[in-house]
Amino acid sequence: MTVNTHKGFAALNRRFILPELREAVRTVGADLVFLQEVLGTHSRHASRITDWPEAPHYEFLADSIWPQFAYGRNAVYPRGHHGNALLSKFPIVHHRNHDVSIEGPERRGLLHCALELPGRDLQVHAICVHLGLAEGHRRKQLELLCKIVEAEVPTESPLIVAGDFNDWRGRAHKVLDERIGLREVFLHAYGRAARTFPAHMPLLPLDRIYVRNAAIFAPLALPRRPWSHLSDHAPLVAEIQL
Repeated sequence: MTVNTHKGFAALNRRFILPELREAVRTVGADLVFLQEVLGTHSRHASRITDWPEAPHYEFLADSIWPQFAYGRNAVYPRGHHGNALLSKFPIVHHRNHDVSIEGPERRGLLHCALELPGRDLQVHAICVHLGLAEGHRRKQLELLCKIVEAEVPTESPLIVAGDFNDWRGRAHKVLDERIGLREVFLHAYGRAARTFPAHMPLLPLDRIYVRNAAIFAPLALPRRPWSHLSDHAPLVAEIQL
């Protein structure tokens, strides 16, 4: 599952909905949850919002369901920081956050985790993605993603790359397929990527789940409610058999 948490707030930042989001994510029960725009800390919100959790948001979301989690801090500001995170039901044996920020104020990262699954000799690699808003930035960040995969992921290892690509033009599909053999699950099943933004009436296909070395991969449908008011992005879910 991949979901942009919008820092725990509903669209337009009108309401803090992280507890509701946690319950919705729990209902799905995915083995792996890729999170973008997840807060590590925010001192101002913590002092003003009554149900603000003491733990970082990724720990609050993981709770007792996902015993393993990793966080990659991307954006740091005077009152706190946010980034990408991965929640996992399987051991995370190591993780590394790659800074892929280009020029300007946008801070972006790729969180790469290696997982151990029972009965598997090969490690499973998972990369949580949040690319930039500018197409020129995304083009350079896709190149960096390809180089990271080529350098750090064995060609025979299962690989899942998911997150918010901000790629409404669909330029990432060809690059990732030709360079590193990744296939997008919704594109493979339906001939086009899923529309995920804005969540209340999705028009743009910004979020993706790509896989490599998977025997079976298929998208799963989620109801519009409650997801349409839990973030500005609709989540994506897929079943992947390795």
